[in-house]
Amino acid sequence: MATLQLDGLRKSFGSTHILQGVDLSLADGEMLVIVGASGCGKSTLLRLVAGLETPTSGSVLLDGRDITKLDPAARDIAMVFQNYALYPHMSVAENMSYGLRIRGVPKDTIRAKVEATAGLLGLEKLLARRPRELSGGQRQRVAMGRAIIRDPKMFLFDEPLSNLDAALRVQMRAEIRRLQRRLGVTSLYVTHDQVEAMTLGDRLLVRHQGVPVQFAPPMEVFARPATAYVAGFIGAPAMNFLPATLDGHNARLASGHAIALPNAHPGHASVTLGIRPENVVVTPNGLPMTVDLVEPLGSETLVHGRLADGTPLLVKQSGAMPVGEVLYVDLPPAELHVFDAGNGQRLAA
Repeated sequence: MATLQLDGLRKSFGSTHILQGVDLSLADGEMLVIVGASGCGKSTLLRLVAGLETPTSGSVLLDGRDITKLDPAARDIAMVFQNYALYPHMSVAENMSYGLRIRGVPKDTIRAKVEATAGLLGLEKLLARRPRELSGGQRQRVAMGRAIIRDPKMFLFDEPLSNLDAALRVQMRAEIRRLQRRLGVTSLYVTHDQVEAMTLGDRLLVRHQGVPVQFAPPMEVFARPATAYVAGFIGAPAMNFLPATLDGHNARLASGHAIALPNAHPGHASVTLGIRPENVVVTPNGLPMTVDLVEPLGSETLVHGRLADGTPLLVKQSGAMPVGEVLYVDLPPAELHVFDAGNGQRLAA
């Protein structure tokens, strides 16, 4: 078990700045999920911790020990990749035990560790098989077993579920979380999938264009997104955004409709109002929205439409709604998120 501390970590390739100063601390046994769109530096951050990349500046401390310049093999960190990285000519047992064998661990100890780890992951009956004889989910379990068997101080997960189908991702996501909690190993998990981020992490680090934009527990990120980018990235379906102008305690939409806000935001004439589809209220009297697409999902329906001024709006509701119909909606002030229209920063609410 271990703590992790990153101090001023930066990484540049020539004039391209991939990471622009990362400072964070992970408690012993904590699972941090790093999430963001492709190209935001998630995997680069993971590779810096693993020792597969050298930082331009800054330091990496594991359990208070500076490991910034240590080789990957000396860091006592296990990494699980998205492509499994299994040896095709080796059996499951041989893949799992490879790291122990090259370190000269006694055969009896290796055998006991393989059996115990296989039992933990439900691989007991697959130990003699080759990777080509396994499903994607089974291969990922083997990759996790290879990491677990080493008893590392820390796990690094680099989008380990991205190659699996949707149903298997849900199953493996739950298995990874249960396993991490059971073992209590400090973990960093990189993903671009916001559902994985919300369900797996003790805390989330949301990155955008090379910089961290929010570092908080998942439900805090969901309930109080720090920027419009975070608000649009976290949550499925995505948050609605409506341009508005402020007049004292009122926000006026492009259609002219005024919404009373509980707090004034002096100095911010133009804002963006955000509201999640599940918080839009269908009402007999409200803003008219013309329905142009309906997505029935079984227990609920996603209704896509446009307000009178052309602003798109997505509403989550139960029941059917014909395309072309006019739906009347209300935007409860208590459910609105207010962002600066220029820089996207959340305004106090």
